[in-house]
Amino acid sequence: MHCLELRIPPLVLLFIFAATMSVIAFVVPVPILVPGQLSIAVTLALIGAIISMAGVATFRCNRTTVNPFTPDQTSSLVTTGIYRISRNPMYLGFLLALSGWGIYLGNWVSWILLPAYVAYMNYFQIQAEERMLLARFGSHFLIYCNKVRRWV
Repeated sequence: MHCLELRIPPLVLLFIFAATMSVIAFVVPVPILVPGQLSIAVTLALIGAIISMAGVATFRCNRTTVNPFTPDQTSSLVTTGIYRISRNPMYLGFLLALSGWGIYLGNWVSWILLPAYVAYMNYFQIQAEERMLLARFGSHFLIYCNKVRRWV
C-alpha cells in the first residue's frame, strides 16, 4: 500500500483541487472566454452532483458502505444503476464538478489539474479499492471490470 492510499477523503480532495485551480487562475491569469460560460459551468457541476449522488444512492439501496476508507466492509458488489455505466460514478461526478469549476474560472491553465485529479484518484484511491474488491469478490469483480469502464 502506498503512503497516500485511502488517506485523504475524496470530498476533501475535490475541494483541494478546486482551491488549487483557483490559486492557479489567480497567479497565472490566462483567461479564456467560452460562450455561455456560466451556463456550461453550472450544468457540468449539476450533472456531476447528480452522478455522484446517484452513486451514493445506489450504494445505500444495496446496503453497502459508501465510506472510501473501508472498502473491505463492502457487503455487496454493486453493478446496477449508475454502476452499469461507470465503476466510479462518485469520482466521475467530482471530475465533472471540477470541470465546471474550471470553466467558471475561465482560465485554461487551471484545467491542467483535471488530468492530475484523474491520475491521483486512479493511483491512490481507486487501485486500493479495486484490490480489496478483487480479494472480496474475485471473478465476479473481474467480469464486472471487463464490462464497465473505470470512469466512463
